[in-house]
Amino acid sequence: MTDMQGQLSNKHTRRRHHWRRDLVELAALFTAVAVADGLSNLVAHGPDGPFLLLASAVALVATAAFHTWWARRHSHAPPLPDTGDTDGTVTGGVSRSDGAPRETALWRMRTTVRDEPGSLAALCTALAVHRVDILTLQTHPLADGTVDEFLLRTPAGLSGAELTRAVSAAGGHDTWTERADAHDLVDAPTRVLGLATRTALDAAELPLALRQLLGRCTIHSLPAVSLTGRPTGETAPVEGVLESTTMRLRDPNGGAITIDRPHLPFTPTEFARARALVELDARLGPRVPRSEDVLTLPEGNEITVRRADQSDIEAAKAMHERCSDRTLGLRYHGPVADADRYLGHLLSPRYGRTLAVQTASGRLVALGHLLWDGDETEVAVLVEDSWQRRGIGSELLRRLADLAVEARCDSVYAVTQASNTGMVAAMRGLGLPLDYQVEEGTLVVTARLDKTAAPMSSAGRRGGFEQR
Repeated sequence: MTDMQGQLSNKHTRRRHHWRRDLVELAALFTAVAVADGLSNLVAHGPDGPFLLLASAVALVATAAFHTWWARRHSHAPPLPDTGDTDGTVTGGVSRSDGAPRETALWRMRTTVRDEPGSLAALCTALAVHRVDILTLQTHPLADGTVDEFLLRTPAGLSGAELTRAVSAAGGHDTWTERADAHDLVDAPTRVLGLATRTALDAAELPLALRQLLGRCTIHSLPAVSLTGRPTGETAPVEGVLESTTMRLRDPNGGAITIDRPHLPFTPTEFARARALVELDARLGPRVPRSEDVLTLPEGNEITVRRADQSDIEAAKAMHERCSDRTLGLRYHGPVADADRYLGHLLSPRYGRTLAVQTASGRLVALGHLLWDGDETEVAVLVEDSWQRRGIGSELLRRLADLAVEARCDSVYAVTQASNTGMVAAMRGLGLPLDYQVEEGTLVVTARLDKTAAPMSSAGRRGGFEQR
């Protein structure tokens, strides 16, 4: 088949050879020789031969000079691409014809189209009319259609409502748009592999990985047993449950993980990805990074800051026994006799991250908690009485804020009492914008995080600690 196509192509591209063309070329050649011979005899033997030769040279030089001048004045530039724009903007680029950069914005968009040929092409054509560049595309097949998820680069002046109208006119429905950032430029397989790696290294990463995988959503880890030891009835089938805007997955630690996204239904593809991450977490079992930092207090004592987990429950209970009732009351806002029952929840990686401070002898003297609370993130610190006012609480808060930034949280909040001046001062020491809310003696201090700033707990920071 290929050889036959090649032969047909050669037949069509081979020029036909005609004897009349050869005859014309020979006649032209003889004519040119005869004219050249006549001119040479006229110049060599005629009375005005030298004058004719000089005049010919002058005419040749003048003609060459004129041709050069004309070519420089009327040079032809390469044709500009026909973009159809009237303001000089290059479609799909980042600069204009006048050299000025074109302002753009990143959008995430999801819409449902009919599962038939040409539906996606109509959608892309509608976006091209508005000079929208499609960076990535994912398809989620449904029983009665297809959900297309786009990452778009649009002109800065194009709003989400205009995007929705353009897509609706092209046949899309149930359209959802949201501003994106540089993190969304990573393609889906790479992002999922990265989230799987983070989950494999740290069990506390599972809720964060699910949130980054599924976008803006609310995640609740519901234990199978309450703090008092009673069954809660929270469970989920092994295969999980998907109900439009809610999915329930079995928690490897017992209980269930409930994920809600009211503004956008989950697709079967998203459900399968989330279930795969949970299964990975279940297979790997409990795990916490064992990195630690040794710090020197201003008076010379050394302390170690490390991640804590449920293996530290007994040491944490011993620290509770050494703490005064006032210290425990400021931390737990309730009866101090029941403080120990919270430790299993607080030290579980499913509900957040915990930092422990221990002395050179190995005794636990402080705990700092970063707790996932749905869409929000709470910070809490407990320091043993004899180790207070040495900057340990402030150091823990700075490190917890760094962990929150790594988790891409927008803010952290602390719940305390208005009389807890130490906690308020430590929150102020973060150097972040703070919001205060007081209700019946309870003070909630919210710090808005700066995701572009350098880590506050790095070496050489303020606070008087030395790190080695």
